[in-house]
Amino acid sequence: MQVIEVDNLRKQYRDHVAVQDISFTVERGEIFGIVGPNGAGKTTTVECVEGLRTPDGGSIKVLGLDPRRDGAELRNRVGAQLQESALPDRMKVWEALDLYASFYPRPADQRRLIDDLGLGDKRETTFGKLSGGQKQRLSIALALVGDPEIAVLDELTSGLDPNARRDTWDLIEQVRDGGVTVLLVTHFMDEAERLCDRVAVVDAGRVVALDSPSSLIARMDTAQRIRFRPASPLDDGLLIALPEVRSVRRNGVQVVVTGTGNLLQAVTSVLARNQIVAADLRLEQASLDDAYVALTGHAAVSD
Repeated sequence: MQVIEVDNLRKQYRDHVAVQDISFTVERGEIFGIVGPNGAGKTTTVECVEGLRTPDGGSIKVLGLDPRRDGAELRNRVGAQLQESALPDRMKVWEALDLYASFYPRPADQRRLIDDLGLGDKRETTFGKLSGGQKQRLSIALALVGDPEIAVLDELTSGLDPNARRDTWDLIEQVRDGGVTVLLVTHFMDEAERLCDRVAVVDAGRVVALDSPSSLIARMDTAQRIRFRPASPLDDGLLIALPEVRSVRRNGVQVVVTGTGNLLQAVTSVLARNQIVAADLRLEQASLDDAYVALTGHAAVSD
């Protein structure tokens, strides 16, 4: 069942067209990603979906409702974590949940929500004393306190350290497993690849591709790369002669081999026959980031 339908969305600010012609649907129970670099039109798109901005063209339906005409009803069914949001430094965690819960007719159990999101021991802690990861946990809690059917999460892990990012990813999956559809906005391709069932790749205000991360990756040339540092002199011709190998190049003392098929076994076998040890060997396969570059011609900007 489709819970979000966006058709030919357009939004312009004076002379700048932020969203040119965006269309996508979101199915109930999935994590749907809108991915692309900063300035691609992602946040404008979701703000139109949430009813925070008025589109200049196209149509939007969320749970069968018009975000502008039916905003009051929709706010009771959609929770949002905004890209930039902050609370008073002296506000305690429980106070923030209590305040936000008062906005909804049937809020979720606040104490259980705090515990489920790992903030039980921070209930009396003020916002200003929370770590970056804890603030993001609180952001998710505030987005869920209305017991929504859909949660919109915008650039949730920007500025977090790697451990906090992975913890937040686990929380997002936990939210989906609890029956909430998640609309995730991110410019981190590894995040989208890990979490999303499907993604809309947005560039310069347009959707350039829409599919599952694995399908987008599969559309690419399926070349693999092996990087290693030979412990003794290596004749590149030994590798070039292999049918699995497409190219061999040097990156300083490192050898980079590109190819297909059972490339790893072919390369390691020829090295072993010639008694060459491959130090720091690493196999690299295509990622969503590679697919994004192939689709748009440039890399997504990251923090």
